[in-house]
Amino acid sequence: MDSTQERTFCKWLNTKLEANGYPPMHSLVQDLSDGVRLIQLMEIMGDTSLGRYNKNPRMRVQKAENVNKALEFIRQRGIKLTNIGPEDIIDGNLKLILGMIWTLVLRFTIADISEEGLSAKEGLLLWAQRKTAPYKEVDVQDFSISWSDGLALCALIHCHRPELLDYDKLDKSDRHGNTRLAFQVAADHLDVPQLLEVEDLCDSMRPDERSVMTYIASYFHAFSTMDQAETVSRRVEKFAELMQSVWMSKNDYERRARALLHALSEVQKTWSTSRFTGSYTDAKEQSATFTTYKHTTKRTWVIERQDVTTLLGNIQTKLRTYGLREYIPPLGLALSDLDDAWNDLLQSEAKRSRLINAQIRQIKESLRKEFADLANDFSQRLHTISLELSGVAGPLETQQDQVKEIQTRLPTLSETLTRVAKAEQDCVEANVEENDYTVFTCQDLEFELGLVAQSLTKKISFIDNQIVSRNMTNLTPAQLEQFESTFRYFDRDETNTLSLTETSAALASQGLVYSDEDMTYIYDQLLQDYGAVTFEAFINLLVDITEDQTSPEQLRESFRGIAGGKPFVTELDLRLAQLPLSAVDYLSQVIPSTNNEVGEPEYDYETWLQDVFA
Repeated sequence: MDSTQERTFCKWLNTKLEANGYPPMHSLVQDLSDGVRLIQLMEIMGDTSLGRYNKNPRMRVQKAENVNKALEFIRQRGIKLTNIGPEDIIDGNLKLILGMIWTLVLRFTIADISEEGLSAKEGLLLWAQRKTAPYKEVDVQDFSISWSDGLALCALIHCHRPELLDYDKLDKSDRHGNTRLAFQVAADHLDVPQLLEVEDLCDSMRPDERSVMTYIASYFHAFSTMDQAETVSRRVEKFAELMQSVWMSKNDYERRARALLHALSEVQKTWSTSRFTGSYTDAKEQSATFTTYKHTTKRTWVIERQDVTTLLGNIQTKLRTYGLREYIPPLGLALSDLDDAWNDLLQSEAKRSRLINAQIRQIKESLRKEFADLANDFSQRLHTISLELSGVAGPLETQQDQVKEIQTRLPTLSETLTRVAKAEQDCVEANVEENDYTVFTCQDLEFELGLVAQSLTKKISFIDNQIVSRNMTNLTPAQLEQFESTFRYFDRDETNTLSLTETSAALASQGLVYSDEDMTYIYDQLLQDYGAVTFEAFINLLVDITEDQTSPEQLRESFRGIAGGKPFVTELDLRLAQLPLSAVDYLSQVIPSTNNEVGEPEYDYETWLQDVFA
């Protein structure tokens, strides 16, 4: 045990000497005997000078003075030395020398160790137990056998510096290898001198407690220094991270605040330079763009403004937490500047909204007036034409010319109606539902134009027919009236012409019934001669037929035949005679009738023919 202690203590003392530029000792007995090395060690450990002493003592008395000077310094530091004097050191009493050095080890290496209220040996043991507790193969109970397999040493290293060795890959049964590895790693990476030999731990029945304590204390101080350095580094690192975080947050705040202010300014500039084209489409597009802005861009800015405000608050909170100076944003980037810019934006938005709404109202009013002016003017022109048409007078040819001149104005009116329709469509697209400037709609005017056109057509047909009638000198007025009323009745589409079916029915109503073949021949002949069965063609046809075939007496005989000799005919008689339904309807309306006892009308054809041919 003494040899282990001597070697361990000698190495421990050498770490002090070599660190201060002194040569190492090789033998405690020999190297401490003249007191020089002892004084050097006390000056190193006490961090002070012991004054003048014999650096090259030759006589025993000089050596005694040196040793006594060192021992006195030890006692002055409150270290109690028992049963040792200068002569014990000079004479090389190894046991007492080892006891003295152990006292120094306790005082300068182990005494300042503390762990949860325990100090020195108990504190060092508790520290080792706590650090190695997670390692199931390690059970530190003392400073002797518990360290004999090297695993406790490896556990201490791995606990603090896991990158230096892989504990899980250790061969737990290799006592010498594990101990040698721990010694090597500690010396190379932790500046822990190898105070022990592998054999001191692995080959001893009970490793020397004081030697082991001295070596383990070196671990404690190495890791404590490391922890302190790491603490300092972490403190500086944390502060640097804090300051960097604050710096980045400041930059982020300033960048985002500047960007937000710029965006608010730019949109207001855009609004201030925006112009309306005067069209409803343009106004609605600008309104839609403004609405989209409020639902998208504006909401993004609301979020960004809140985030920027929160960011500045977080910066100030960080600075106050660490007692640092408050951050003052650059000129123009304070929250008050953001608030002012935001209030300006709100005012600009209100102005923009009012401007758009006023423009839309103005455009709608213009559209109302434009449509009303066109519609009212159109109605007035129609009214003028109607008055002129009703005032047509003079000879028939003059009337004919007047009506045709009026008719030439209809195409212009149709073009104007197209403009009215376009103006009305513009109102519809602009959601203009009411118009106090006019009572007309385009549909009203279109209907009225149709009536005027129809009146003109009828007037022209009437005048043409009157001219034809006037020229028919071989017909009585009653016959002309009868033929004209017949033509108008069967001219259902008011084209002043008759179709094949209409011509057949009109002739049948006059008692002139032909086979389909004959009727087709007559109709085709009229088309060849007149181009259509006009009133003139119809009258001439009846004149020809009347002059050639039909006399009043012949018609009476025809009606008597249909009536079966009765002085009247019934609707059934007419139908049985296979007259067209349209001819039956016509005769039913024009022939005077009386109802018999069963309420069936009896048509007096005699009286009717008398009136027609009178």
